[in-house]
Amino acid sequence: MVKYCMLLAVTITLASCSDTTTEMIPIENPEIGFTIPANFPEPNNAVYNNMPTQYGVELGKQLFFDTRLSTDNSIACASCHIPSNAFADHNAQGIGVEGRVGLRNVPAIQNLAFMNFYNWDGSRLQLENQPLVPIITHEEMDSSILEVISKIDGDDTYTELFRNAFGDDEITPERIYQSIAQYEYTLVSANSTYDAVMRNEGASFTESEANGYATFQQKCASCHSSELFTDQSFRNVGFPINPSVDEAGRARVTGDMNEYMSFRVPSLRNVAYTAPYGSFGQFETLMEVLDYFDTGVIAADNLDPILKNNNNRIALTTQEKEDLLAFMHTLSDESFVTE
Repeated sequence: MVKYCMLLAVTITLASCSDTTTEMIPIENPEIGFTIPANFPEPNNAVYNNMPTQYGVELGKQLFFDTRLSTDNSIACASCHIPSNAFADHNAQGIGVEGRVGLRNVPAIQNLAFMNFYNWDGSRLQLENQPLVPIITHEEMDSSILEVISKIDGDDTYTELFRNAFGDDEITPERIYQSIAQYEYTLVSANSTYDAVMRNEGASFTESEANGYATFQQKCASCHSSELFTDQSFRNVGFPINPSVDEAGRARVTGDMNEYMSFRVPSLRNVAYTAPYGSFGQFETLMEVLDYFDTGVIAADNLDPILKNNNNRIALTTQEKEDLLAFMHTLSDESFVTE
């Protein structure tokens, strides 16, 4: 990866009795080394147009944890995307200002640089286009980008951060979105027990974990594929349906009813930290998810063919379920949730 430094100019005015002298002092804002973990796909093309930099990431993190992004200064991005929960939370559906309940479960934020779609329905193709969504959504922050700018304009910390990140202290919507995305691009998780085993770093699976991995490859990996543990497709897997009239899954974006109640396949990395599960938290535990697949899902014309061709179920024995749970816990990256 080519590394480069952005040279930013800070103007310092030196006053004397007779004249004023202006000196330009360059500030380095180097790219943060972007290491692609072994066997990961190439990053989303948008990443290369907004590579994380030292001060861009610092600014994005400051914004991510700032409650002033919400209308009543009570909710930050990090209020729902909690680091110790793999940047998800433990509510069935997101909870915003004044306790308002959102439409969907809060998705984990990890390895976003390698994703081609964002949100459950894939409504955003670039991460830089996503931060505005929670800011303006009534059930989330219920604010506006102009309101956010008015709150942080003149804040000395932000003045310095914007200057260091972009060369001057002008606060614009685009700079806010870019810096938040830069911070989120750095949230890479690839240091689990599973990764250590795959990299031959001296770790090994227990018998149950190994059996679970074999079952996973046979019965789960068609959808939860690659080192991201998602093929990034949209599928109707026959889960209980959200009763909200506002929900239609992927069809809400495309208008194509063949994609009704289809959702982006979630990554299973750090899945042990992100209960409850499903697009609106239908299942409290992973075992409930496995039991549901085993006993049979809701039939639908657009039910995923993998299920439709197998009597609307994924048959699992009790032992296979226990082993699958053991394997999925090997996807937990403790270093990621404790940073």
